[in-house]
This record gives sequence, structure tokens and C-alpha cells, in this order.
Amino acid sequence: MEEKAICTNRKLFRDYEVLDTFECGIELKGSEVKSLRSAKANIDDAFGRIEGQEVFLFNSHITPYDKASYFKEEATRSRRLLLHRSQIKKLIGQVSQRGLTLVPMKMYFNKRGFVKVALSLVKGKKIYDRREDIKRREETRILKRYAKNK
Repeated sequence: MEEKAICTNRKLFRDYEVLDTFECGIELKGSEVKSLRSAKANIDDAFGRIEGQEVFLFNSHITPYDKASYFKEEATRSRRLLLHRSQIKKLIGQVSQRGLTLVPMKMYFNKRGFVKVALSLVKGKKIYDRREDIKRREETRILKRYAKNK
């Protein structure tokens, strides 16, 4: 059984330069897990923030499960991410000193059936960095096309 992706952040590689990635668990309610099994989630605008000695995920949208009981969770509530203490200390140092950001890369079910979040430590790209990436992609496309025709 392989990892089953629930949702991915497609804007991540366009807007940010990924420096490091951590696999972490996420604290969910039962109806949220049911909703994730039907892939009703969005992490495009989500970000991570360290508060105290804990890491939280903000702006992640998990649609409430239709058949849940009367107690339904708010769709964009903050959710605690589960990391080892040493990883949290490393993140605290890097985020505070170098001005880096925590952004989720993807949300998925691992082999054991637990929901995991691939949390990335990223640095924002400037407009000229994005233009360089586009230019580099165009050059490689042209070279591949040229090599294919020869």
C-alpha cells in the first residue's frame, strides 16, 4: 500500500524556494478524517506558525463531513502539527533568525493509514527569480525539441 495523496500545494514551487521538508502528523477530529478520505481539503493558502513550543497549521480548509453528527468542526480552524521536540527547536531557530516560512507541501495518508503533512521550510522568491525559472524552463524545452529533431 502506497501513500495516497489527499491534496498538494501547487503554488509552492512557483512562489518559494524549498530548503527543507519535514513529515509531521496532524491533530484532527473524527469527522475531519472522514472528509479527508474523500479528498475534500485544500492547503493552497495554508501556512505553519510556531506558538510556544508547538507548531500550528493555519488556513488549511477541510470541508465538514456531510454525514457527521450535529457537532461539526469549523472548516479553516487552526490544527496542531505533531513533530519531535528536536525538530521544533530546529524550526524555531531557523524561522526566527533567517526569516523563513513554514508552508505545507502536501497532505497524504501514509502506509499505516495516518494523515501526514509534508511541511516545508521555504524562502520566498522575488519576481526576478521567478522570471529566471521561466527562462530556464523555456531553454530546456527548446534544447530538447532541437535534440529530438536532429
